[in-house]
Amino acid sequence: MSDLATHLSAFLRVHLPIERNSSQHTCDAYAYSFQLLVGFAVGNCRCKPSQLVISQIDAPMVMAFLEHIEGKRGNSARTRNSRLAAIKSFFRYLECRMPAYLDQSRQVHAIPMKKTDQTLIDYLTREELKALLNAPDLRTQSGIRDRAMLHVAYVAGLRVTELVSLRLDQFDPRTPATIHVMGKGRRERVLPLWKETVAVIKDWLGIRCKTAGDPELFLNASGRSMTRSGFEYILAKHVEHATAQQPSLAEKRISPHVLRHTCAMHTLQATGDVRKVSLWLGHASMQSTEIYLRADPTEKLEALASRAPPGLQRGRFRAPDKLMAMLQAVGH
Repeated sequence: MSDLATHLSAFLRVHLPIERNSSQHTCDAYAYSFQLLVGFAVGNCRCKPSQLVISQIDAPMVMAFLEHIEGKRGNSARTRNSRLAAIKSFFRYLECRMPAYLDQSRQVHAIPMKKTDQTLIDYLTREELKALLNAPDLRTQSGIRDRAMLHVAYVAGLRVTELVSLRLDQFDPRTPATIHVMGKGRRERVLPLWKETVAVIKDWLGIRCKTAGDPELFLNASGRSMTRSGFEYILAKHVEHATAQQPSLAEKRISPHVLRHTCAMHTLQATGDVRKVSLWLGHASMQSTEIYLRADPTEKLEALASRAPPGLQRGRFRAPDKLMAMLQAVGH
């Protein structure tokens, strides 16, 4: 294999999952980014993928690739930035292992990220959330599982990867009941649960397949661990059913991450403390939590009420006389 194949394999199979402790989702996203990049480079260099060398993945090639995925594939600026972040991470990995490519690496790192719009987050009101949690059919095994998944996803503010990777041993039913979450960047946090959430989890554990080989808490219909796409399908199905009770749900684009946003917004509105929101969600810095301050109107209303409006001189409007207006117009 070429030097690119050798180092790229070590980067994806050893450096990311073992040395960096990156999540499986991150590893998959990086691998797909390089799958697209290699496919594009092969078409330009007219060679086999295994014959590509690192020197061919230079800054002009990377910039052409970024233009390709935006123009031809229709990717957004956010997606373009995530692909570039994967490429920069690989060249950062090369710097101490292949010093000969240090100048090439610096040129790649000089490629700027694109600025993206910071839109307000979507979240559910308490009435919309209640309709969603009541949507699963509790007369079926899948309905009991789905209600437990939705409860845990909202109450703990979990990312979808954190939710589907929860294991049985990460749920502690002792009072106070908690779940042990392994979050993004391998940051751990222990979260207490409401009694209602513990009850729906125990309902699910009472009918969960005891002979399942997978240790995950939530299983699919085949008795295997739930996948990201599986939960996305489950959520979309119950959102459709809940829309009959809450028509406002039809106006929102509801993804698994919206449940996390909903937990954050409800926590912020209840406590008024963004630090507690950051702690609950497992954010690495407070900067990530500030998006909820922009979406919550409570503090803005308090700031508006605390200021006195500027005094304005009152006056009375007098309409101009029609005859005088006509004479002035004729004169001009």
